[in-house]
Amino acid sequence: MSDLAIGIVSFPVLMGLIFMRVPIGLAMFLVGLGGLYVVTDGTTVALAKLKTETYSTFSSYSLSIVPMFLLMGHFATLGGMSTALFKAAEAWLGHLRGGVSMAAVGACAGFGAICGSSLATAATMGQVALPELRRYGYSGGFSTATLAAGGTLGILIPPSVILVIYAILTEQNIAKLFLSAVIPGGLAAVGYMITISIYVRLNPGAAGLRDALPMRSRFRALLEVWPVLLVFLLVVGGIYRGWFTPTEGAAVGAAGTGLIALFNGGLTWRTLAGSFEATARNTAMIFFIILGAAFYNGFLALSRVPQELSEYVIGLGYSPWAILSVILVLYLLFGCLMDSLSMILLTIPVFFPIISQLDFGMTGEELAIWFGILVLIVVEVGLITPPVGMNLFVINSMDRGTSMMDTYKAVLPFVLSDVVRVTILVIFPGITLFLLRLLH
Repeated sequence: MSDLAIGIVSFPVLMGLIFMRVPIGLAMFLVGLGGLYVVTDGTTVALAKLKTETYSTFSSYSLSIVPMFLLMGHFATLGGMSTALFKAAEAWLGHLRGGVSMAAVGACAGFGAICGSSLATAATMGQVALPELRRYGYSGGFSTATLAAGGTLGILIPPSVILVIYAILTEQNIAKLFLSAVIPGGLAAVGYMITISIYVRLNPGAAGLRDALPMRSRFRALLEVWPVLLVFLLVVGGIYRGWFTPTEGAAVGAAGTGLIALFNGGLTWRTLAGSFEATARNTAMIFFIILGAAFYNGFLALSRVPQELSEYVIGLGYSPWAILSVILVLYLLFGCLMDSLSMILLTIPVFFPIISQLDFGMTGEELAIWFGILVLIVVEVGLITPPVGMNLFVINSMDRGTSMMDTYKAVLPFVLSDVVRVTILVIFPGITLFLLRLLH
């Protein structure tokens, strides 16, 4: 069997391991290590790779940004920022039809600006907003679906851990990717709010009403969220202005949110230790997936699967837009099977060489950034796509009185909103690249 055939066979083997509930990081590691052994006819290369790849992966300076952003999210929760964001959004939107749900989405967008993790955003805002949604008569399925969809903004609104990983894999500028994600992230939040407005008009019993607050109370609630705005401007603005590197910006953000949590009384020696432990645990999980992907992608490169697949697809002569559409649909399907980080690490080394050779009428850097934002969005859709959307399980587990089927039904309009947004951003790349072209 040729090296190429071995590489192709590895895909169903990997999928089989995943279906057998083997952790995806371990599955990619085992298949990659086994593939290297077979392709190189011995243990020398495989064992050498085990030493060199482990060191080169974990000693990467760029990856040190990941634990900093995760720690920043933990400190933001301890500092009460999630509660302040929701209360401020609720003060301005809560009296509208479906307004408390809109407030939850707005709060998720704000928290995503200082968190960078979808699951963390969904879990944190679920604890804050879910009791309020049920208090004002919102149905269980609609409440959980809203928070699951809003949680996806955690990886779309910069800073984003997934964008950092994409930048490392494709050797792109992290600051430019963050900048290009701002408008699509805003469109996502607005799209979800429009979806909520339409849903509650078609299903009046799904949402209750609450009284409007006086303007004085609204502005008072708005003043409580100044730490969030300060941290966001300091981190993203500082990175873009060149005051510090992305890693330094993440460290500054973590220190800033830590000081705010300390000032607000949420940071004690006990909660500090808990934040460090949770950050270490989540970082270890992410890093092991990255290591497994490095082994598997190294094996694929040696077997020439990405190169041969790229040449084959280009040789078919199909329109670049048709090829892009097929790739995005594949991401939607993968979202039903695996988490967002695994999808990025597994597919980008295969799909990016194909996209980089297609002509979309833009520079190579613009193409890489535009494709990265599109991938980020469809990966985000996978988090709320039944039957294995991770955010759906996280939020549904917080509301035992709501069946998973109710959540599935209520989340479909949000998935449709995502599909419409992806279509718009595919047809009009200038929307994604507007700020990049304006400021560079």
